[in-house]
Amino acid sequence: MSGEKMSASFVIFGATGDLTHRKLMTAFYSMIRDGLLSDDFCIVAIGRRKLSTEIYREQVYASLGKFLKNPVDIKIWQRLERMIFYYEFDFTQSDGYRDLNSYLAKRDKESNTKENRVFYLAVAPSFFETIIHGIERGELASSCRGFCRCVIEKPFGKDLETAKKLNDTILRVFPEKSIYRIDHYLGKDMIQNIMILRFSNLIFESLWNNRYIDNVQISLTEKLGVETRGDYYEDSGAMRDMVQNHILQIVSLVAMEPPVNLKMDSIRNEKQKVLEALEKIDETFLENNVVFGQYAEGFIDGKKVQGYRSEEKVDAKSETETFVALKLQIENFRWAGTPFYIRTGKRLKEASGEIIIQFKELPHSLYNAEKNLAKPNLLILRIQPKVGLYFQFNTKDYASHSGIIPITMDTGASDAAQGNTPEAYERLLYDILRGDGSLFSRWDELEAAWLFADKLIEYREQKKTDFPNYAAGTMGPKRAFDLIEKDGRSWVDMH
Repeated sequence: MSGEKMSASFVIFGATGDLTHRKLMTAFYSMIRDGLLSDDFCIVAIGRRKLSTEIYREQVYASLGKFLKNPVDIKIWQRLERMIFYYEFDFTQSDGYRDLNSYLAKRDKESNTKENRVFYLAVAPSFFETIIHGIERGELASSCRGFCRCVIEKPFGKDLETAKKLNDTILRVFPEKSIYRIDHYLGKDMIQNIMILRFSNLIFESLWNNRYIDNVQISLTEKLGVETRGDYYEDSGAMRDMVQNHILQIVSLVAMEPPVNLKMDSIRNEKQKVLEALEKIDETFLENNVVFGQYAEGFIDGKKVQGYRSEEKVDAKSETETFVALKLQIENFRWAGTPFYIRTGKRLKEASGEIIIQFKELPHSLYNAEKNLAKPNLLILRIQPKVGLYFQFNTKDYASHSGIIPITMDTGASDAAQGNTPEAYERLLYDILRGDGSLFSRWDELEAAWLFADKLIEYREQKKTDFPNYAAGTMGPKRAFDLIEKDGRSWVDMH
């Protein structure tokens, strides 16, 4: 990864939290390694704990040793260390924001940051509006002479109503083009590769439609349970945690029309059209195309694990879903009649992220007529843990006289070989600094996603489901298999 060296004051609210230590600081380290940050770059770490800059730097160094894939390079660390400044501040106290603005003005002058500022809200969603109000009252944005941008972590609202309220608050301080609603999934290599794969290869783009594709499957599955986040998950569930953001963003990238160019708004416009073309939700759709699940106790890799209702900070009678399966139709010329099957959940047998393109069978196959030997062509985009492309096609079995076998081309690379590839947050932070919002949600995208998700969430809250309905260590409830099998298809499982 190479590009222009960026200079700015990067202000992190919630700098003592896990996100900052695990993701943001490791991303900054990698950006220095890759030559993407100038020595004038300044990180202002805001926290409520009583810490000195020196102690905070020591904590960051310890976190790098824990979370980086490779050992810490002391020369890179020394450059990063000089950029970090800790600022003790209770961001719930509105009268402290003007002092913070004075401090940032001083840092801008001393660090020669060109008065560019980025405000990153690495805090619980309940503090988003509090901080935005503080930035407004303290004139932290309005006094900025360079670029001034705001980064919001998910979840962006709990439903459409709360998302609109939050968005209106932010728009009072930052214009839409300066708001970056971050979804780390969109920084992953294979998600970014979707457009390159389609729009730079005639062989794929010419087949990327309902004439040749039988179905699309998107699976984001986890072996982990909710761990220590039971209280968060009780409020979110799989719909808010995964479907409304990650999965619908992936659907829009897979299904979008070619943009007129690679500029930010051109890409966002095409993604938005996909979300607007999603099948309308009515009672028939909800009854036939939606499956919710919640895990019971079971076994993961031979180890017994507890059910969701027994997890820490979870209601013993919880009706929160930990699994969702959907069948979607995109009602436009390219995709009419081609179903998109989606599943995501916790405590499943496999942990993976995959986009599976299953092509149609030949209308009259000479070989299928005899022994049904030919298998469907598959293109699998592996998002995680092993990143790469997997293509399945049929060829002669050279060990027999007339047999056919499916063979695969697999571009996957092991984690060890990817030690120095850019992580999702490194890509996204660099895009924020250079003003490229292509991989971030515009408000109309988010609004369309909430319009869709709200109806499913309301249905789940009103419908009594016999939870728990799948054992940990399986691939979800039986109805998730019925959902696809009633169409004469099955979930593709290459593990």
